[in-house]
Formats: sequence, structure tokens, C-alpha cells
Amino acid sequence: MAKPKVDVTLQMTDQFRELRLPSFRDHFQLAADRAATENLSHLNYLSELTTRECETRREGRIRRLMARSRLPLGKTWDSFDFARLPLSVKRQLETLRDGSFLNRRENVLLFGKPGSGKSHALCALSQQLVQQGHSMLFTTCSLLVQQLLIAKRDLRLPKLIKQFSSFEGLIIDDLGYVQQSREEMEVLFTLLAERYERGSVLLTSNLAFSKWDQIFKDAMTTAAAIDRLVHHSVIIELNVPSYRVETAKKTTSQGRSQASKATN
Repeated sequence: MAKPKVDVTLQMTDQFRELRLPSFRDHFQLAADRAATENLSHLNYLSELTTRECETRREGRIRRLMARSRLPLGKTWDSFDFARLPLSVKRQLETLRDGSFLNRRENVLLFGKPGSGKSHALCALSQQLVQQGHSMLFTTCSLLVQQLLIAKRDLRLPKLIKQFSSFEGLIIDDLGYVQQSREEMEVLFTLLAERYERGSVLLTSNLAFSKWDQIFKDAMTTAAAIDRLVHHSVIIELNVPSYRVETAKKTTSQGRSQASKATN
């Protein structure tokens, strides 16, 4: 008795679905037709499918990493005004863009006045690193300490710190911008101490190191926090005028110019 004829296309579609190879499933027939038409080798045919599969998986991973990062999407290099920065700062930022500092577990510390572009630069850098496949997490200092306090209250602090350790880079925005209580700074110091030499910390602050006793409340904790952050780090100082103030001045000036033309 003859065996029933198997529909190879349907069989392979089911097999690729079972093997979780969506690009193979969606494109193998078209690729096979093209290979037959162009007389491509079996290896070339297989290479086309595996390349598609790898690209699809990479794109999916990047989307997941971006969603997990909680980065503000509008702060990219395309919207960042590099012309405002000194050449030395541009070079420092350029050296960070390959992400090798994450492999060395180095920290990146950005200092500057409010509106100088600290957060924007760090977010733009982090988005580029996510596109390269690195895992990053963005949070403000205020939100972070509240999460740590709640975890400590619920006896989950070690578990939360372990969750943070799954990210190659932890971005802490606005350290010192809002003065925290001693209890809040104690849990933040615990996080920094646990992360020391285990993962990169990228932070922004409007306070110089000399004023960090306002953050950590006592000299010993301040010195210990600075020591852990600075030991393996890149320190960038954005000594530039506030971007928001400059924009406001330009807008006001343009408004006055237009008003003057209208009255003449």
C-alpha cells in the first residue's frame, strides 16, 4: 500500500513553528523559489534564511531591551546639540559610544548645572548602547530611593538589588537634585556598594563632590560612596550654559524682532 503523499511545504511550516524559527517559516518558500530561479547553491539558500533569522532575533532583543530600559525616547543623539560642548567633552563622549566601558564595569559621572544637557547626553548614549545589545536601566534618583525604601520595608532589598544587577548599566539621573533623608541615602549607598565592580553606574549630578556631604549626610559615608564611584570611572563636566535658558532667550529675542517688524 502506497504511503500518502506528504505536503512538504506544510510539513516544513509546522516544523519551523515547532522549532521557533519564524523567519525560516515565513520566508523559506520564497527563498527556495529564488534559489531555483537564480541557481543558488544549497549553502547560499541556507545562509539567506539563517541571516534573516539572526536579524529578526536581534531586532526582537533590541525592542525588549529598549522597553526594559525605561529610557525617555526623545533624548537621542539626533536631538542633542553637540555644538554647545567643548572639544574635550565631545572626545570623552565619543570614547564611550563603543560600550567597552560596560565590559570593564566602569562608571560614567556627568556633572553640570541644571539645563546643561547632562541627562540628555546620558540617555542618548544609553540608547545607542541598547541598540548595540547592551542592557541598560534608567531611573531618577528620587524614584530609585523610594523603590529601595519600599523593598527594605518589605524585606526585599537584596532581591531588588539582584534585579538591578541584571543590567549592565544603571542610569541614576539627578543625584542630589532633591535632598534626600538619611534613611533614603543609606539604601542608595547599599546599592552602590553592592554594585561596586560588578556593573556600571551612569549618573548625573548638579553637585560637585565637595558638596556630596549634603547628599549622604555624613563624611564617612560620603567618602565611601565617592571612592566606589570614582575608582573605575569616566568623569565629565558639562560647564556650559543652560540649554533651556538659551532657548528661552532665543525665543524671546525672535518674538521681539517679529513684533518690531510688525510695527514698522
